Amino acid sequence: MPEETVPPRAVDPTERAHLRDAQGFGPPVHRFVPSPELADVVRRYWLPVWSLPPGRVTAQRVLQYPVCLLVVSEDYASVVGPSSGLSIKELAGSGWAVGAMLQPGAGSPLLGGPVSLTDGQLDLDTLATIDGSALAAAVRAAMSPAPDDPERRRSAVLTVEAALRPLAPLDGEGLLVNAVVEYVEGDPRVHRVGQICEKFALTERSLQRLAARRIGLSPKWLIQRRRLHEAAERLSADGSVDLARIAADLGYTDQAHFGRDWRRVTGVTPGEYAAQPRLS
Repeated sequence: MPEETVPPRAVDPTERAHLRDAQGFGPPVHRFVPSPELADVVRRYWLPVWSLPPGRVTAQRVLQYPVCLLVVSEDYASVVGPSSGLSIKELAGSGWAVGAMLQPGAGSPLLGGPVSLTDGQLDLDTLATIDGSALAAAVRAAMSPAPDDPERRRSAVLTVEAALRPLAPLDGEGLLVNAVVEYVEGDPRVHRVGQICEKFALTERSLQRLAARRIGLSPKWLIQRRRLHEAAERLSADGSVDLARIAADLGYTDQAHFGRDWRRVTGVTPGEYAAQPRLS
């Protein structure tokens, strides 16, 4: 079987960046890993499919990673830049979306320049690096009229993967950005920007310029977002929640500092979020 037709492999549906809504609801999200040759370009593909009763609206809240997203739905096709705060998307009725979560270093090749899309988005057909109109049409043809069909979802993923294949291989600077983000996200002991500089033999100024150019965010933001992702996972665990212990484990000076950080981004206190119904 040719490489490009190998069915994409589904992965665990859990996602700590995805906060449950106030009623504990989240739509089913099907996630797939990229093919090996696109592993430096794409983190994963994700396909939410939902059908809500009349009058029901859910606000899906995401503590987004430092990446760009390529998203095609029935109604729009966009490249979404990194969100410095909380990304909120209201869902109603029935619908679906097919998304590719890019690797941190892949946003620039897709956009054709520095990542200056923080907290913003572009129509897919405005890109010069891929044929966005053709991609959107092909994804919609793959998903319609039965987005619940696993084979249609896999076909849509392969369509997106084929469109992104020209972005590989990633350049050396892009691979460095991927490694920096992987280090920060994967090591909870990273509490200071200086640790990143030491790990990759970069001056703080060089690191700041690199992050601004390739991610659109600061190195300090990377650490703060990793903390919030960890906090979301801990606050969503079953059983009692020890806020003081979470704050200490995440490297905050005290519980109040943790509470301010969490509330500033999510709009609720850690205790209020922990008390909300669990995801169903």
